Amino acid sequence: MEKRRFVYALSLSIVVSFALVAIVSCIAAELHRTKTKDLRLDGKLCYLPESQAFRYGVAALACFVIAQVIGNVLFCTNCSLNSRGKKNNDQQPPRRSILAIILLVISWASFTVVILLLSAATSMSRQQQYGAGWLSGECYLVKSGVYIAAAILILVSTGSIVCSAVAVLRKSLQIDESRKTSTLPK
Repeated sequence: MEKRRFVYALSLSIVVSFALVAIVSCIAAELHRTKTKDLRLDGKLCYLPESQAFRYGVAALACFVIAQVIGNVLFCTNCSLNSRGKKNNDQQPPRRSILAIILLVISWASFTVVILLLSAATSMSRQQQYGAGWLSGECYLVKSGVYIAAAILILVSTGSIVCSAVAVLRKSLQIDESRKTSTLPK
Protein backbone atom coordinates (compact mmCIF):
# COMPACT_ATOMS: atom_id res chain seq x y z
CA MET A 1 0.00 0.00 0.00
CA GLU A 2 2.88 2.38 0.73
CA LYS A 3 4.32 1.69 -2.72
CA ARG A 4 0.94 2.47 -4.26
CA ARG A 5 0.77 5.78 -2.40
CA PHE A 6 4.27 6.67 -3.56
CA VAL A 7 3.50 5.85 -7.21
CA TYR A 8 0.26 7.79 -6.96
CA ALA A 9 1.96 10.83 -5.42
CA LEU A 10 4.67 10.69 -8.08
CA SER A 11 2.06 10.49 -10.83
CA LEU A 12 0.11 13.42 -9.41
CA SER A 13 3.29 15.48 -9.20
CA ILE A 14 3.96 14.69 -12.87
CA VAL A 15 0.43 15.88 -13.73
CA VAL A 16 0.96 19.10 -11.78
CA SER A 17 4.39 19.63 -13.37
CA PHE A 18 3.04 19.29 -16.90
CA ALA A 19 0.18 21.63 -16.03
CA LEU A 20 2.61 24.21 -14.63
CA VAL A 21 4.69 24.03 -17.81
CA ALA A 22 1.49 24.56 -19.81
CA ILE A 23 0.55 27.58 -17.68
CA VAL A 24 4.02 29.11 -18.00
CA SER A 25 3.89 28.50 -21.77
CA CYS A 26 0.54 30.28 -21.94
CA ILE A 27 1.94 33.27 -20.09
CA ALA A 28 4.97 33.34 -22.40
CA ALA A 29 2.67 33.09 -25.43
CA GLU A 30 0.66 36.04 -24.13
CA LEU A 31 3.83 38.09 -23.80
CA HIS A 32 5.07 37.15 -27.29
CA ARG A 33 1.81 37.23 -29.23
CA THR A 34 1.62 39.26 -32.44
CA LYS A 35 0.75 42.89 -31.79
CA THR A 36 -1.06 45.40 -33.99
CA LYS A 37 2.24 47.16 -34.73
CA ASP A 38 3.47 43.95 -36.43
CA LEU A 39 0.60 44.05 -38.95
CA ARG A 40 1.58 45.23 -42.43
CA LEU A 41 -1.02 46.37 -44.94
CA ASP A 42 -0.67 46.57 -48.72
CA GLY A 43 -3.95 47.93 -50.00
CA LYS A 44 -6.50 45.29 -49.00
CA LEU A 45 -3.85 42.65 -48.39
CA CYS A 46 -2.28 42.11 -44.99
CA TYR A 47 0.77 40.33 -43.61
CA LEU A 48 1.62 39.12 -40.12
CA PRO A 49 4.94 37.51 -39.22
CA GLU A 50 5.03 34.30 -37.20
CA SER A 51 5.37 35.03 -33.52
CA GLN A 52 6.99 32.98 -30.79
CA ALA A 53 3.52 32.57 -29.35
CA PHE A 54 3.05 29.76 -31.88
CA ARG A 55 5.79 27.66 -30.29
CA TYR A 56 4.66 28.44 -26.78
CA GLY A 57 1.07 27.63 -27.69
CA VAL A 58 2.05 24.26 -29.14
CA ALA A 59 4.07 23.50 -25.99
CA ALA A 60 1.12 24.49 -23.80
CA LEU A 61 -1.23 22.27 -25.80
CA ALA A 62 1.08 19.26 -25.65
CA CYS A 63 1.82 19.58 -21.93
CA PHE A 64 -1.80 20.13 -21.03
CA VAL A 65 -3.01 17.12 -23.03
CA ILE A 66 -0.38 14.93 -21.35
CA ALA A 67 -1.39 16.20 -17.90
CA GLN A 68 -5.07 15.56 -18.62
CA VAL A 69 -4.45 12.04 -19.93
CA ILE A 70 -2.26 11.03 -16.98
CA GLY A 71 -4.76 12.53 -14.51
CA ASN A 72 -7.64 10.64 -16.08
CA VAL A 73 -5.69 7.39 -16.14
CA LEU A 74 -5.08 7.80 -12.39
CA PHE A 75 -8.75 8.54 -11.80
CA CYS A 76 -9.97 5.57 -13.86
CA THR A 77 -7.42 3.18 -12.37
CA ASN A 78 -8.55 3.97 -8.85
CA CYS A 79 -12.22 3.87 -9.86
CA SER A 80 -11.72 0.33 -11.12
CA LEU A 81 -9.95 -0.59 -7.90
CA ASN A 82 -12.85 0.85 -5.91
CA SER A 83 -15.45 -1.04 -7.92
CA ARG A 84 -13.64 -4.33 -7.25
CA GLY A 85 -13.72 -3.67 -3.53
CA LYS A 86 -17.42 -2.74 -3.41
CA LYS A 87 -19.90 -5.11 -1.88
CA ASN A 88 -22.97 -6.07 -3.88
CA ASN A 89 -25.40 -4.65 -1.32
CA ASP A 90 -24.15 -1.07 -1.83
CA GLN A 91 -26.96 0.59 -3.78
CA GLN A 92 -26.10 4.23 -3.14
CA PRO A 93 -22.78 5.60 -4.45
CA PRO A 94 -20.77 7.33 -1.72
CA ARG A 95 -20.84 11.11 -1.55
CA ARG A 96 -17.10 11.34 -2.27
CA SER A 97 -17.56 9.44 -5.56
CA ILE A 98 -20.24 11.87 -6.69
CA LEU A 99 -17.95 14.79 -5.87
CA ALA A 100 -15.12 13.12 -7.79
CA ILE A 101 -17.34 12.67 -10.83
CA ILE A 102 -18.53 16.30 -10.69
CA LEU A 103 -14.90 17.45 -10.51
CA LEU A 104 -14.06 15.18 -13.44
CA VAL A 105 -16.85 16.75 -15.52
CA ILE A 106 -15.57 20.23 -14.63
CA SER A 107 -12.09 19.13 -15.65
CA TRP A 108 -13.26 17.87 -19.04
CA ALA A 109 -15.38 20.97 -19.68
CA SER A 110 -12.39 23.20 -18.92
CA PHE A 111 -10.16 20.95 -21.02
CA THR A 112 -12.47 21.35 -24.03
CA VAL A 113 -12.54 25.14 -23.75
CA VAL A 114 -8.74 25.32 -23.28
CA ILE A 115 -8.13 23.16 -26.35
CA LEU A 116 -10.40 25.37 -28.44
CA LEU A 117 -8.84 28.61 -27.15
CA LEU A 118 -5.24 27.46 -27.50
CA SER A 119 -5.77 25.82 -30.89
CA ALA A 120 -7.34 28.92 -32.41
CA ALA A 121 -4.91 31.37 -30.80
CA THR A 122 -1.88 29.25 -31.68
CA SER A 123 -3.08 28.86 -35.24
CA MET A 124 -3.46 32.63 -35.54
CA SER A 125 0.11 33.06 -34.32
CA ARG A 126 1.51 31.44 -37.45
CA GLN A 127 2.77 33.56 -40.31
CA GLN A 128 -0.06 35.05 -42.35
CA GLN A 129 1.07 35.83 -45.90
CA TYR A 130 -0.25 38.63 -48.12
CA GLY A 131 -3.58 37.48 -49.50
CA ALA A 132 -3.49 34.17 -47.62
CA GLY A 133 -4.29 35.35 -44.10
CA TRP A 134 -5.62 33.11 -41.39
CA LEU A 135 -9.20 32.78 -42.58
CA SER A 136 -10.67 33.87 -45.93
CA GLY A 137 -7.50 35.74 -46.86
CA GLU A 138 -7.84 38.14 -43.91
CA CYS A 139 -5.34 38.60 -41.10
CA TYR A 140 -6.45 38.03 -37.54
CA LEU A 141 -4.74 38.97 -34.30
CA VAL A 142 -5.07 37.14 -31.02
CA LYS A 143 -6.81 39.40 -28.52
CA SER A 144 -4.97 40.21 -25.35
CA GLY A 145 -5.91 37.94 -22.48
CA VAL A 146 -6.76 34.83 -24.53
CA TYR A 147 -3.66 32.96 -23.42
CA ILE A 148 -4.12 34.14 -19.83
CA ALA A 149 -7.71 32.86 -19.88
CA ALA A 150 -6.41 29.53 -21.16
CA ALA A 151 -3.84 29.45 -18.33
CA ILE A 152 -6.57 30.05 -15.74
CA LEU A 153 -8.70 27.30 -17.23
CA ILE A 154 -5.70 24.96 -17.22
CA LEU A 155 -5.39 25.67 -13.51
CA VAL A 156 -9.11 24.93 -13.00
CA SER A 157 -8.96 21.74 -15.05
CA THR A 158 -5.82 20.43 -13.38
CA GLY A 159 -7.09 21.30 -9.92
CA SER A 160 -10.33 19.46 -10.64
CA ILE A 161 -8.67 16.32 -11.97
CA VAL A 162 -6.16 16.21 -9.11
CA CYS A 163 -8.89 16.68 -6.49
CA SER A 164 -11.07 14.00 -8.08
CA ALA A 165 -8.13 11.60 -8.30
CA VAL A 166 -7.24 12.23 -4.65
CA ALA A 167 -10.85 11.70 -3.57
CA VAL A 168 -10.99 8.38 -5.39
CA LEU A 169 -7.58 7.37 -4.00
CA ARG A 170 -8.73 8.08 -0.45
CA LYS A 171 -11.79 5.94 -1.03
CA SER A 172 -9.71 3.04 -2.41
CA LEU A 173 -7.30 3.29 0.54
CA GLN A 174 -10.27 3.14 2.93
CA ILE A 175 -11.49 0.01 1.14
CA ASP A 176 -8.01 -1.54 1.43
CA GLU A 177 -7.90 -0.72 5.15
CA SER A 178 -11.35 -2.23 5.75
CA ARG A 179 -10.33 -5.40 3.90
CA LYS A 180 -7.18 -5.72 6.03
CA THR A 181 -9.05 -5.25 9.30
CA SER A 182 -11.77 -7.73 8.31
CA THR A 183 -9.22 -10.44 7.36
CA LEU A 184 -7.12 -10.14 10.52
CA PRO A 185 -7.48 -13.08 12.91
CA LYS A 186 -9.24 -12.27 16.18
